[in-house]
Amino acid sequence: MANPSCSLWIFVARPDTSFILQTIPHLVKVNNFPFEEKVLAIDTASLTGDKLTRPSIGTMEELRECAEHLLRLGVVDRIVDINYERNYHNQVYKKHFGTQIHFTHNYKGYPILGSAFSIEECKSDYMLHFDSDMLMYQNPNHNWIGQAIQLMAENPQMMFVRPLAGPPTAQKKSEPYDIFKTFGSRVYLINCQRFNQLLPLPVIWCKYNRQWMNNLPTQLKTALSNLTGKGKLDSWEIMVTEKLKQTDYFRANLTNSAAWTLHPKDRSPEFIAALPKIIARIEAGDFPAQQAGNYDLIPEAWYTVGSAKKLLESVST
Repeated sequence: MANPSCSLWIFVARPDTSFILQTIPHLVKVNNFPFEEKVLAIDTASLTGDKLTRPSIGTMEELRECAEHLLRLGVVDRIVDINYERNYHNQVYKKHFGTQIHFTHNYKGYPILGSAFSIEECKSDYMLHFDSDMLMYQNPNHNWIGQAIQLMAENPQMMFVRPLAGPPTAQKKSEPYDIFKTFGSRVYLINCQRFNQLLPLPVIWCKYNRQWMNNLPTQLKTALSNLTGKGKLDSWEIMVTEKLKQTDYFRANLTNSAAWTLHPKDRSPEFIAALPKIIARIEAGDFPAQQAGNYDLIPEAWYTVGSAKKLLESVST
């Protein structure tokens, strides 16, 4: 394939409003790739699962204002709403799961239909997905996306590629990538046509409280869930992982320390206040020694957790 194209797709939802004006420009900047287009996919569905308990949940109006601001700045090229129209939903699920499922999100509130939507609507040969809270470092002289596309062209069984997970340790690896039969949905690069070869994915339901229901065939579980509106879908990444285990395809984690990612779990006011400095340090390639080799951001290594609370307590006493 001569000069394959690649687009960047990022999900955004109401719980993301407190940080996306910082994280998304950061992700676009550090990836530094001539994307065919950079797309924000807005999840307009009602919040479910643990998304309901996230701090600083913005309104849909606030989320759209943030998205439009990023569009005006030229950080992204296009904003789309995830398509929840019933016929589209049924058509996409028929392709991706081989059956119709009424549920659009998993038990945590993550958009399963949205994951399929971005792949289906991507206009490029390759698609790079990032969750909107991700942080990343890349050496300005490095091009991890170019390296990944080349590796995928050379390895037909390579279904997903992502950069190094967490800042590097002193240990050096001789191979350009590690092979995994598991999948993570926070960041991944795919060849859109190759992904079709992985379909349909297995439908996996979370365990039911009634043990006898767990022994039912998946097809019957799906029919009952569609009929009653009850039941909870497991994670899309669990379904993809199961299909990887059933096939020769695999996920590749690049080992080059010139590009690495961090995932912050914290959403506290302390984290939001510290985020600009955290991003500045990461973009400079700087990180606390404690963070080396750890994929999830360690709050106490980057900022003083609860410092504002302690300050208020000391003032009140």
